[in-house]
Amino acid sequence: MTTDLIARAHGGDEVAFAQLVGPHRHELQVHCYRLLGSIQDAEDALQETLLAAWQGFAAFEERASVRTWLYRIATNRCLNSLRSASRRPKMERPPLSVQPPEPTRLGEVMWLQPYPDILLASVMDADPGPEARIETREAISLAFITALQLLPPLQRVVLVLRDVLGFRTGEVARVLDTSEESVSSALKRARAGLQRRLPPGDRHEPPPAPGSPVERELLEQLTLAYEAGDLDGIVSLLTEDVWLTMPPLPFEYQGRELTARFLEIVAFRPGRQFRVVPTRANGQPALGFYERDPLTGIAHANGIIVFTLAGRRVSAMARFDTSVLAYFGLPRTLPD
Repeated sequence: MTTDLIARAHGGDEVAFAQLVGPHRHELQVHCYRLLGSIQDAEDALQETLLAAWQGFAAFEERASVRTWLYRIATNRCLNSLRSASRRPKMERPPLSVQPPEPTRLGEVMWLQPYPDILLASVMDADPGPEARIETREAISLAFITALQLLPPLQRVVLVLRDVLGFRTGEVARVLDTSEESVSSALKRARAGLQRRLPPGDRHEPPPAPGSPVERELLEQLTLAYEAGDLDGIVSLLTEDVWLTMPPLPFEYQGRELTARFLEIVAFRPGRQFRVVPTRANGQPALGFYERDPLTGIAHANGIIVFTLAGRRVSAMARFDTSVLAYFGLPRTLPD
């Protein structure tokens, strides 16, 4: 079947080409997301990859599988983007209606966006290659994606191809048109850099299994607390060293006390009332937030918070603005 499709695609059959690349679309988008940290950028890179693959299909000589060939195109498209000086224009900080407390630090990955679990199903079930070292679920977590963005482009690409996807060193060298020695050197530096940027694995309890009773109970407690404006109830569910981040705002807060101050001043200031809708992102539980208009009763979209869990507590909260709602199938408003 594949041989027939390749022959037809070589003859200019767009339907055959679509059948060849279709099974790889989702995993290619996730690959681009890991490298770029933004679902919007990942979708743009995917479309560029598919267009380049169609336009250059005559050069496909079947020395590698269609999948590997597509990964080569996608990886190099992402590398070009990462190396572009204009890729990340300086972002203007959105204005705030209140003055937040002084943050613990200013974040560096302001382009970070969450990735909807509804797009992950086929990827989570796929078996990585023989050289993979990082478990699939960990390799899509917000902590991992954030840490990746702080690595130099070549190191980032090599680590994803080798330790996440399980490509062999020789395969990675061919994808990047470089030597195996260069790949091995970049991988060694990338592993060390990633280790420095990821939180220690023994700092917290492991997260509960997705969809488990513990996870469902904790999400229900968060839902009730947010909708009731119960700040103490939320704070009681946080670890002592919890992190609160909010791309594209650079402010990052660490610690239960500082997070509580931020929530009190900004999120739960007088007159605000929220409704929430459960969803999932990056293999983690999340809530879509809506702020209720006291005059009409209509709730307008306010953003999404993705929660990192540690046992029965929340060890990190990442709040994203409304620009990502459409990817999660969430509406702009909720009726009264």
